[in-house]
Amino acid sequence: MTTTVSGGGDVPARAPTGNHPPSMVRTCDTTGLSVCLTSQRFIRWHAVTAVVFLLVGGIGAVLLGLTRWPAVHLLSAEWYYRVLTLHGLDMLIVMILNFEMAILYFAGPVLLNCRLFSAKMAWVCFVMMLGGALMLNAAILSGTSDVLMTSYVPLKASPWFYLGIILLAVGTLIGVINFLATIYIANRDHTYEGSLPLVSFGATAAAIIAVVTLIHGAVVMVPTWLWSMGIIPHIDPAWYRMTWWGLGHMSQQVNVCAMVSVWYLLATMTTGAKPMSQLVCRGAFVLYILFINVASAHHLLVDPGVSAGWKIWNTSYAMYLAVLASMIHGFTVPASVEVAMRKKGYDRGLFGWLFAAPWGNPGFSGFFLSLVIFGFGGGITGVVLGTQQINIMAHNTLRIPGHFHVTVVGGTALAFMAVTYYIVPLIFQREFFAKGLCRLQPWLFAGGITLASIGMSFAGSYGVPRRHWDVDFTGAMFPVSFDSGAHAFLGLLGVGAVIAFTALLLFVLLVVAAVFFGRSNAGSPMEPWHEERQSGGAITVDEHRAPGTMALVVVFLVCFVVYYFANWKWLADVWHVR
Repeated sequence: MTTTVSGGGDVPARAPTGNHPPSMVRTCDTTGLSVCLTSQRFIRWHAVTAVVFLLVGGIGAVLLGLTRWPAVHLLSAEWYYRVLTLHGLDMLIVMILNFEMAILYFAGPVLLNCRLFSAKMAWVCFVMMLGGALMLNAAILSGTSDVLMTSYVPLKASPWFYLGIILLAVGTLIGVINFLATIYIANRDHTYEGSLPLVSFGATAAAIIAVVTLIHGAVVMVPTWLWSMGIIPHIDPAWYRMTWWGLGHMSQQVNVCAMVSVWYLLATMTTGAKPMSQLVCRGAFVLYILFINVASAHHLLVDPGVSAGWKIWNTSYAMYLAVLASMIHGFTVPASVEVAMRKKGYDRGLFGWLFAAPWGNPGFSGFFLSLVIFGFGGGITGVVLGTQQINIMAHNTLRIPGHFHVTVVGGTALAFMAVTYYIVPLIFQREFFAKGLCRLQPWLFAGGITLASIGMSFAGSYGVPRRHWDVDFTGAMFPVSFDSGAHAFLGLLGVGAVIAFTALLLFVLLVVAAVFFGRSNAGSPMEPWHEERQSGGAITVDEHRAPGTMALVVVFLVCFVVYYFANWKWLADVWHVR
């Protein structure tokens, strides 16, 4: 088992004790890292909170999937929209932000051998985030805030709904400031030498994007909160939509940075991989900071309040620079794994390294499946749906949730699940039960969410609307019907949702059992997830060649070209021009 932690790159030189008070640090028996005990506490609290809201959001997901499946059609219209609001906010905001805060507490104090800047700020962050999440959930379940995640004006929710989001945002901002201040004192006190470890660099990029995102949140949510209480008489709907997506979509770009950082971390921990080029990887993170924020405009491509010139510039130039960053990471991560595996002697053919990879390690399988699903599922569909002409016929269909379920769920959530298989033994210092089920869980979740997303995407291609409760439009003045193929794909959505929820429930049970009842490994290394197979022995390889990954890139590009031009053919059939 590979246990060397380099933060996704070369191990930085470290001061023996950093700037920790002696009583506030422990040495990890597995990785050799100095673990700030204050940071460890908050990693635990935020991780537990994330898992709890993952379960709540997952329950909402399976209820929604069984409602969109016409043969079941489980929830009433009222509860469908209520649960849809709950699911979106708990999964896309509450759960993911708490996981990301746990990552910041690791990427700062632990990787940099540094004390946390302020425990008081960490407590304020946690209490505000938890209080805001509870307030938000209570407002939704009370039936006073059935406005969906976007809560577009003139829809009006309870003031507690907006206040809950504001508390979450402000608490997160305090946590981000605490992280940035920790990096400052680590640099000031020389607790590490050289550049930031790549994982810390990626987390810093996520933090910078988060600041911009949370500023948008304050600008849009504070006036809307005052409007909900009658203090402000009017909110302009066009202004709200434009500003809200600076919060709604950019928050998902924070997820992308955090997810990619986790990929680099797990590649190192599971195979000993090192990036082929630190400079290129860091440059890709910088591209995220500069350009990924403007990609939020693709949600406004059907909005008449935004000029055509601005839409074309955004989707034709700015968004592609952000996409370039993801493509760089999508190459460098598997390429680093390929080089590491070939160094160990697994160099037979194009894909011998891939077949010999530690697939029995849920940390590896989870992160690699996350990479594949995010790249092939989310990347290809995202670029296509971000094309203005195609977006016009796809935007308000079920294709959009099909896209972001393979990015945020199949990509980000699965990566966070994968890293949890290391967080529990290394930070909670507890071992998992039922290792066989742990190994099965990422595959089950990946399969379920892939099926659900395929069902959504193809049902959307038949014109099934994005949010409507009843696909048959029962009682409508004019008859509405969809091809039987749409019903079949909605059934696939329901089946996939059940499988994914089963895997999610299994994950929660495994984590809870380990945290509360698992065997303590304090004072000893964690149990290995896999044993290295016997190979021909270590060999010398060219660290700048990854032929297997290049072959996978070619497959990716072929899939992209086929899907892209299939959509243009479809558009030509819809808009017949003579």
